[in-house]
Amino acid sequence: MRGTRQQSAGLTLVEIVTVIAIVGIVVGMATPSFAGLMRDTGRTTAVNGFIHSLYLARSEAIRRAKVVSICKSSDGKTCDVRLAAPWNKGWMVFVNRDRDEPPQRDPNEPVLSVNQGWESGDISSNRRAYSFRPHEQGVVNGTIIFCDPRGSAHARAIIINHVGRPRISQRDASNRPLRCSSG
Repeated sequence: MRGTRQQSAGLTLVEIVTVIAIVGIVVGMATPSFAGLMRDTGRTTAVNGFIHSLYLARSEAIRRAKVVSICKSSDGKTCDVRLAAPWNKGWMVFVNRDRDEPPQRDPNEPVLSVNQGWESGDISSNRRAYSFRPHEQGVVNGTIIFCDPRGSAHARAIIINHVGRPRISQRDASNRPLRCSSG
């Protein structure tokens, strides 16, 4: 029995290098898919945040019997109604007691919700703000487009009909492809 060879419990250098090479290849193949997944998740979070704000504004307008507005806001306290102001810096939902148009939040108007926006993408709209009235129709419609660096093929839109009901789409209200400035 003295002539038998003992077996090692470890790995050889060749085995370790082979495993590292295989892991590197798998990670290299998965990275682009993971980056796309992260962008999809970011876009979905932004779209869902805006949808939540729309439903909140719509239901609070009915519940409070007051105008409730959504406007662009980077600080969560004031509206930025400049046409060129970006939605992706954030928005807020507030009770617009004086019914001003475009809506401007006054100190006595309560803020119902603040969203920090979506810094890694672009949000554009054909409206400066959205105001929901408790009993009137035909004043809320609009389209909000969410684009990331991948361009129009990956864009999503929220289309709000004349009664204030939103839907998510990959095409615009006229069933045309969405347009993004990034491609």
